[in-house]
Amino acid sequence: MRRLLLLFLGAVLQAQHSVENEKNPMAGNAAAVAAGKRLYSQACVSCHGAEARGDRAPALATGNFTHGAADGELFLNIRNGIKGTQMPAFSSFTSDQTWQLVTYLRSLAGTVKAKVDGDAVAGKTTYELECVSCHQVKGLGPDLSRITNLEFALAKRQKGNTIVATTADGHEYRGVRRSEDVFSLAMVDTDGQLHLFDKTKLKALRAEEKSLMPEFPAASIRNVAAYLTTVKATTVRDVPAGGLSFDRIRNSEAEPQNWLTYWGDLKGQHFSTLKQIDTGNVGQLQARWAAQLPGDGIVEAVPVVVDGVMYTAGPPGEVMALDARTGRPIWRYQRKQKVTNPYTSNRVNRGVAVLGNRVFFGTLDAALIALDARTGALLWESQVGDTMQGYTITSAPLAVKNMVITGVAGGEFGIRGFLDAYDAATGKRLWRFYTIPGPGEFGNDTWLGDSWKRGSGGTWLTGSYDAELNTLYWTVGNPGPDINGDVRKGDNLFTCSVVALDPDTGKRKWHYQFTPNDTHDWDSTEDVILVDRDSRKLLLHADRNGVFYTIDRTNGKLIAATPYVKTTWVDRWDENGRPVVKAGSGATTAGVTVYPSLGGGTNFQAPSYDARNGLMYFAFHDSSSVYTSGPAAYESGKEYWGWGKNLFEIPQTGEETQGIAALDTMTGKIQWRFPLTYASLASGVLGTSGGVVFAASSEGLFIALEAKSGKPLWKFNAGAPILSSPMSYAVDGKQFVAVSSAGVLYSFTLPE
Repeated sequence: MRRLLLLFLGAVLQAQHSVENEKNPMAGNAAAVAAGKRLYSQACVSCHGAEARGDRAPALATGNFTHGAADGELFLNIRNGIKGTQMPAFSSFTSDQTWQLVTYLRSLAGTVKAKVDGDAVAGKTTYELECVSCHQVKGLGPDLSRITNLEFALAKRQKGNTIVATTADGHEYRGVRRSEDVFSLAMVDTDGQLHLFDKTKLKALRAEEKSLMPEFPAASIRNVAAYLTTVKATTVRDVPAGGLSFDRIRNSEAEPQNWLTYWGDLKGQHFSTLKQIDTGNVGQLQARWAAQLPGDGIVEAVPVVVDGVMYTAGPPGEVMALDARTGRPIWRYQRKQKVTNPYTSNRVNRGVAVLGNRVFFGTLDAALIALDARTGALLWESQVGDTMQGYTITSAPLAVKNMVITGVAGGEFGIRGFLDAYDAATGKRLWRFYTIPGPGEFGNDTWLGDSWKRGSGGTWLTGSYDAELNTLYWTVGNPGPDINGDVRKGDNLFTCSVVALDPDTGKRKWHYQFTPNDTHDWDSTEDVILVDRDSRKLLLHADRNGVFYTIDRTNGKLIAATPYVKTTWVDRWDENGRPVVKAGSGATTAGVTVYPSLGGGTNFQAPSYDARNGLMYFAFHDSSSVYTSGPAAYESGKEYWGWGKNLFEIPQTGEETQGIAALDTMTGKIQWRFPLTYASLASGVLGTSGGVVFAASSEGLFIALEAKSGKPLWKFNAGAPILSSPMSYAVDGKQFVAVSSAGVLYSFTLPE
C-alpha cells in the first residue's frame, strides 16, 4: 500500500513537473494574443491595471515575474493561483484560454514599452547625479533598471506619494510609506531610514501632492529612460549607513529589547534577560497578534528583532519584515528556486541574519542572498554550492564584523562539507573552510582511501563567535555514508566535531571530535554555548550522542564529559579527551541496539543557558535504536545512507522518556525534568530573567514552566505542531514572546 501511494504521488509530481517545464504552444500566435487580451480585460485588468502596468496588483508588463517566469510556471500560477497572495485560481479557464493569457502577457514585454528616443549618454550623467541616491540607496523609489516602460514610470512618479508624519514632540518625518493599516505606519524618510509609528500617538499625518522626486524637463526624462534601456538589472545595490552595526551585535546584552541574531547573541546562549513576564503573571499571557507565513513547508525559523522590526523566514524562499508590535507586514520577499533537486530533504529555512541595513538568508538551491532591510529589495545573490549535488542552505547565517558566515546542509548526500565567509556589502566570497580535509591537509589520513570525497560533514546549524578571542566556533554533522562506517574506516575528521576558526582567514585553530567514525546519524550540529566562569573561557555543548561536554574554548581541551541520557556507545574518555568507544557499538549488518536512539539524546533546536545559576534548559529524548548497516552505493545528488533496513522499520527498544530538562552545567547533573507525551526534539526552549522557561511539544502546545522546578505555569494550544524555537523581545517597554506553529507566527504578551 505504501509503495502504491508513493508511486501515485510520484506520478502527480511528475505531471506537475512536466507542466512547469512545458513551452507555450501558442507562442507568437497573433490570434492567441488577441484572445488573451480579451480574457485579460475580463478577468485581470481590475487588479493588474491597463496594459498590465500594475495597480492593486503587480505590473505584469515588465517581463519579470516573482513567482516563476517560465511558460509553464505562468500557466500554473494562473490556473492554481498563488498561495499567500490575493492572486486567485482561475481553474475554470481551459488550457487553451490559459495559454492565450500567457501569450498575451509575453507580448506585453515587447509592445508596451514606450518609444525612447532620448540621449543615453546624457541620461547616464543625469541618472548618476540626480537619481541613483533615491532609487538605489535611500530606497525611496524602485530600481529603475527593473522597469520595462521606463518613460511612463518616470513620468508617473512625478505625481507623488509623499507623506509627512508629525510626532507628539513636533518632529516631522517626510518620506514614502512602506506599509500602513488603521493603527500603524511604516515609512522610509528622506535620509533612507525606516520608521515605525503608532498612528494613534502621532500629532498629525498628512499626504502631500508634491512628489519627493524633483521636477525634470521632458527631455531629461527621455534621456534617463534611454540610458536605462542600455543597462541590465542591477546585480549589487548599495544601502545607506546605519541600521544594525556589528558593535551592537557584539554588545547585545546592552539592549535586551532586541533579538539580534538567531541565538539572540553571538555566544549561543538563547536566553532573554527581559523580566516583565514572570512566574507571577505568566498565567495571564495572551496572543497579541498572529501573522500568516504563506507558502508550503515546515516553519522552523527564529525571528530577529531590531528596533521594533521583526525579520523572519517562512517556508524556503520567503522572507518578510513585520512590525513587531502588531505583526503588520512591512515588506515581503519571495524567491523561486532556480533549480530543484528532486531528492532534496529538509525543505526548511531556520532564519535570517541582519547587519547594517541588510538582511541575509540562504536558499534550498544553495544561494546566499542579501536584501535591503528597509524595503526588501534584492541587493545581491551569491551561489554557494550546487544543489544538484545535494547542497542546500537551511539555517540562518551569522554576521561577524563585515562578513556573513554561512554553512551548508546536505550531509545525507555524500557532499564535501564546507563553511564560507562572504563580504556583506558585495557578496564576494572571502574564504572557504572544508570540513572534509583533502590530500595533504590535516585530517585527511582519518579517511579510508578516497572516501573523503564523499565524506559529507554538513555545517547546517548557526555557529557562535567570541569577539575577545576573535574565534568562530562551528559544529559539523555526520560522515557519509551515514550508517555504514566500513567504507570510510578512520575517525573521519572533522565530522561530528566542533571546529574553532580564525574568522579573518578561515584557518583552523583547533577542533574537538565528539563521535569518531559515527554510524548512528549523531550529527554534532547542536548549539555551542560560550560561557566565562571561574576565570576560564568555556564552551558548553549537549551533543546528540547523549553526552554533555565542557571544553576549554581557548585550546579545545576537554574538561568534562557527562552523559545526560542513557549511553552505551562509550566506556570513558582518555587523558587526551578522546572517547574510548565501546566495542561492538557501531552499526552492523546484523543490527546492534545502542543508546541513544537515531534521533539522538537532543537535537538542533535551541537550548537556553541561564548565566545566573549555570542551568541549561533543553529538550531530551532517552531511548535506543537498532542500528543496521548495509551497502552504500554513491550517486551524485541522491541520499547516501548505507543502512541495512529502511529507516521507518528501525525499532526503538527499551524504556523511552522525553521532555524538557534543566541541567547544572557545573556538575553535569539533571536538576529537574518535565515529561512530554511525544518526543519534541524539533521544538526549542527559551529561558528568561522572569524565572520562566518557555518550551513546546510536537502536538502543538506552547508551555511556560517555572525555571526553578519545572512546574507548569501556563499553556497555549496552537492547533498545529510547533517545530521552532521561541524568542523574546520588547517594544515601547512591553515584553513579547514569539514562536511559530505550522504556517502561523504567534506573538504573546500580557494584557493591557
